[in-house]
Amino acid sequence: MAILLIDDNPHVAESLSVAIRLAGHRLDHAGSPEEALSRLARKRFDVVLLDLNYGPGRTDGAEGLTLLGRIVADDPAARIVVITAHSGVRVAVAAMRAGACDFVMKPWRNAELVAALEAAARPEQAHNASETTPPTAESSAPVRLIGDSPAIEQVRALVRRVGPSKAGVVITGAPGSGRSLTAAVLHAASDHADTPMLSIDLRDPEAWSRLEGAKGSVLLRHPDRLGEVEQRRLHERLPVSARAIAIADDPRRIGAALARRIATVEIAVPRLADRGDDALLLARHFLWVTAERHNRAVPRLSAAAEAMVLRTSWPDEVRGLAAAIERALLLHEDAVLEAEWLSPARAALPPLPADEGAPSFDLDENERLVIEAALRQHRYNVTHAAGALGLSRGALYRRMTRYGL
Repeated sequence: MAILLIDDNPHVAESLSVAIRLAGHRLDHAGSPEEALSRLARKRFDVVLLDLNYGPGRTDGAEGLTLLGRIVADDPAARIVVITAHSGVRVAVAAMRAGACDFVMKPWRNAELVAALEAAARPEQAHNASETTPPTAESSAPVRLIGDSPAIEQVRALVRRVGPSKAGVVITGAPGSGRSLTAAVLHAASDHADTPMLSIDLRDPEAWSRLEGAKGSVLLRHPDRLGEVEQRRLHERLPVSARAIAIADDPRRIGAALARRIATVEIAVPRLADRGDDALLLARHFLWVTAERHNRAVPRLSAAAEAMVLRTSWPDEVRGLAAAIERALLLHEDAVLEAEWLSPARAALPPLPADEGAPSFDLDENERLVIEAALRQHRYNVTHAAGALGLSRGALYRRMTRYGL
């Protein structure tokens, strides 16, 4: 089995790794909810072993329950076992009600924990021997939307609502913002998730022949670039057995008849600039992804790099940020990725106000941005942020007061 452990205690992770490897299974470890969601977006796991508390002194399980809800919302078939201390029985029961399969108490017995994981991951016995079993962790790649902003959560909510339906959906937004990924997530939420989604670029006349006899989800790219006659032909050729998912720059250019078939609902993917701190979550996710792909150590972003990620208008949106992260990781091997390595010449800073004729080199403003990034990185733990900035707690507090942070 492929097992994901989500626990902030490295000693727990080390102990469990030994026990699970001896049982013949594989264990990946995520030390935070953010890293866990990134791993779940990169790989499919047979079972998730989830700790409910993160950070010192936390016993209420709130972070773990929130993460559990997010995992189940993204993948209702996820198999989750909760691991908690004896004092957390009430929280463990709440986790079971929220979608966990089982819970294990700390300190655990290795044999009992492995048995619980194996039982959770084991599909229910089919009533008919010819029935197929759910896909294993290795059978297909997961598709998930990374981010916590209200803008991307609205996209998730729409996907959950219309995904299981047969309604045609048009996905709009800027190129590079994640329209194709949103289409894949929508397909994964449909009744046709077990079959590949057919993708057709309607600008290619030779691709139209693939529409014949199409079943399941069909991704139609650029229907808004078709003329009136071509749109009518597309409407006539779409099989009734196909569920249409379209990607369009301007849905207003889709005629009424075709729109009723392929654009009953519109899902607008937000620009990265409208997603707040999601840019930083995505940057870290791309660091993990590219480091794994190129077999490199995972660097961390410096405070200045984080500030740059958040305030830069990236060409090609999320796709442009991903390219900048990969380029920086390939060209530099230090443990900390600095802001200048993100190729600022290829990224566009926000435009200057109309009344300013020259760029501002305000040191106070830059210091405020760096302090904000450090606080965000360390979840507003002043002691840790001060250490990262090379300041005392008192010095950091004085600067926070100066900048109204």
